[in-house]
Amino acid sequence: MAAFLSRSPMTAVTGQINVQSSPYIRNPGTNVVPSVVFIKRRPTGFVVASQNDDKYESSLSQRKNAKALELQRLVEDFPYEIFSRDSSLRPRPLSSTSSDSVSDRSRLRVAYQGVRGAYSESAAEKAYPNCEAVPCEQFDTAFEAVEQWLVDRAVLPIENSLGGSIHRNYDLLLRHRLHIVGEVKLAVRHCLLANHGVELEDLRRVMSHPQALAQCEHTLTRWGLVREAVDDTAGAAKLIAFHKLKDAGAVASSSAAMIYGLNILAEDIQDDCDNVTRFLMLAREPIIPGRDKPFKTSIVFSLEEGPGVLFKALAVFALRQINLTKIESRPLQRHPLRASDDSNNGAPKYFDYLFYVDFEASMADQNAQNALRHLEEFATFLRVLGSYPVDTSMI
Repeated sequence: MAAFLSRSPMTAVTGQINVQSSPYIRNPGTNVVPSVVFIKRRPTGFVVASQNDDKYESSLSQRKNAKALELQRLVEDFPYEIFSRDSSLRPRPLSSTSSDSVSDRSRLRVAYQGVRGAYSESAAEKAYPNCEAVPCEQFDTAFEAVEQWLVDRAVLPIENSLGGSIHRNYDLLLRHRLHIVGEVKLAVRHCLLANHGVELEDLRRVMSHPQALAQCEHTLTRWGLVREAVDDTAGAAKLIAFHKLKDAGAVASSSAAMIYGLNILAEDIQDDCDNVTRFLMLAREPIIPGRDKPFKTSIVFSLEEGPGVLFKALAVFALRQINLTKIESRPLQRHPLRASDDSNNGAPKYFDYLFYVDFEASMADQNAQNALRHLEEFATFLRVLGSYPVDTSMI
């Protein structure tokens, strides 16, 4: 029987921060346990790490068996309670219509990365109106805050239409055991902020998050400003206001200017007016996929080396007319290099990669289930990160 993992509400949490006394969650410094995967026992489940069938070559089988054993050790060493699927103690799945409510309190606590005035705060409030937005120091901290029951949800950026993917959060999706339960898209309008009395000609440098600086690259170059990267956009505004800097500006939102008492020197300074960031909504429990609205499913998988293997993996969707909206590759960090065959004298030959894919289908659809059953026949690892409603709202 396939199993899933859950922390009991009564389990003691080490390194927990009392967020009631401080609205800013800092990284508790605890070790992050890699996300748990399961040894495949056909035909169950979609979160799998497969051992080999007899039809594969023995050398290939040995490598897969070694991977499966390592993943099994992760399961055995994982410091959480393990329940079977029929356990009454497992977390209750969310529905797509009630995922924004919490029974024992009136307001959801939603973690985001940054300080007050960050774009992520606006995304959290758009995703969960009337929520209590809880700032976190780093992306890791937001993941841990949800896992340790300090907050109910997290809203974190995953890609931007100008700057591309936020690779850190792709890696954290695999390291942690949270589920994607929704998405929200936010139009990003950057402003150049400075202290009152400071003009554009007085500035020598500008501070902001690296993504924000990249999104305004041409404008900042035209102004001749030296760029300095900080953790987040609103944090840059707060820093300039706190130190009363006269030679530095910040790229941030208009709400950050209001919060920290700064002057807006220029608006809409991004290089492209169509600047949109997509955020993921994360929870401890998965959402129950439905068919009443457009759904999207996010997965991550790995493949063996070989001619046309990635083509075969993507073909399982094309054959069923399932549209892919995103594909991202990330190195498998524990095994970045793999030994080659004898023809290359045993030298490292190629990199191991994980593939993150989003496709337009609900896991309630038989077509999508068949596609993943087909994919797991040759994938060495496969995990469903979430099946959730598409954000169809006007940005």
